Amino acid sequence: MKKLFILPFLILSAFCCHAQSTPKTVVSDGIKPVGIIKNLSDKALLDVVQRQTFRYFWDFGHPLSGLARERSNKSYNYGPEVVTIGGSGFGIMGIVVATQRKWITREQADDRMLKIVRFLYKADSFHGVFPHWLNGETGKVIPFGPKDDGADLVETSYMFEGLLCARQYYNADNAKEREIRGKINGMWNNIEWNWFTRHGQDVLYWHWSSNNGWAMNFPIHGFNECLITYILAESGTRYPVAPSVYHKGWAQGSFFKNGKTFYGHKLPLGFDYGGPLFFSQYSFMGLDPKGLKDEYADYWEQNQNHTLINRAYCVDNPKKFKGYGENCWGLTASDNYDGYNAQSPTNDLGVITPTAALSAFPYTPKYSMQALRHFYYDLGDKIWGQYGFTDAFSESHDWYAKSYLAIDEGPIVVMIENYRSGLLWNLFMSCPEVKAGLKKLNFKSPKIN
Repeated sequence: MKKLFILPFLILSAFCCHAQSTPKTVVSDGIKPVGIIKNLSDKALLDVVQRQTFRYFWDFGHPLSGLARERSNKSYNYGPEVVTIGGSGFGIMGIVVATQRKWITREQADDRMLKIVRFLYKADSFHGVFPHWLNGETGKVIPFGPKDDGADLVETSYMFEGLLCARQYYNADNAKEREIRGKINGMWNNIEWNWFTRHGQDVLYWHWSSNNGWAMNFPIHGFNECLITYILAESGTRYPVAPSVYHKGWAQGSFFKNGKTFYGHKLPLGFDYGGPLFFSQYSFMGLDPKGLKDEYADYWEQNQNHTLINRAYCVDNPKKFKGYGENCWGLTASDNYDGYNAQSPTNDLGVITPTAALSAFPYTPKYSMQALRHFYYDLGDKIWGQYGFTDAFSESHDWYAKSYLAIDEGPIVVMIENYRSGLLWNLFMSCPEVKAGLKKLNFKSPKIN
């Protein structure tokens, strides 16, 4: 999770540190990595990239919990036992993709999903909300920061974005899939969304801890990566929040409305130039932006223009960084040569992050394919590996990451699939709770009308 604009001190304490060593890969079920294959068609190249990236979650998933490790390398003071809740939610969506594309069998998927939901069912949670990190062996919370040792509402939203898709997909009338659905429903029903209004305020708070209470003190205001949190809070079964929480909390942030034009593209919401590209990706892994509108924005226009602005900035390349251009673009949060940061047009460090352009496939398929072919064929010897593309690179600094991060690998698999088939969008938008939550807020969408 990229707590970058809201929680800058946590980035310094938990992420801005160099890799030290690599935990042992746990290989299972025989999804073998491949090197660079010449002369692939666009379709074949997408197949290779999705499948190899999925290995991060399948072959490198934690052997006991089945959840996604935070990253492929050890950093700061944590090791291979750390699993990430948000990245695991994206990985669950990847398992759905892998099942549909027959990279794994339905039985293999059922067994992995059962391992995951049984582990989560007993793991630490706080008013139904998981922490940012869990110990993949014990299910106990691992603090993300000095006072961040309890519930993380945003990470949990990403987890349930994935779990709800899985519930809709694994719909067979057999013991395994009934248990998968039952445990997901049990956890979903127990999320106390209204607790996170902090005694009834018209806003959601990101954190709560049994040790530190509300000490983190971060109300979630828009526009950023947290739209999905508000949508799910409105959709809650037992403990939903009122529409006023969305309108008076989320929609009243200092950086909510924009309306200015950058590089010829109007940006309805958010920071100038749009901020890092994960803003237009994480909430929309399941939430389908096609035709999605409320009183504040058309979310397809928002996300597509955000992407086009980000690319246009890289083509313009005002800081003259090496490598930037029509085929090499994409600024978002990732590892970099000096630690970790949220790269964007207003925070340009000369670092390109492959997930930024590749997870934008639904919005800019032509430009994303250009970037993919450049990353794969021109830079592949430096950034292509056993789990797909490594996290980031900077040609100006002659730096090429060796690391993979769950939160960056997952969107590549999922958003390419949404571009190709709309699979995750269709599943998530089929949830009756989500339909009801969107209708509560007067959203319009072809999938809820």
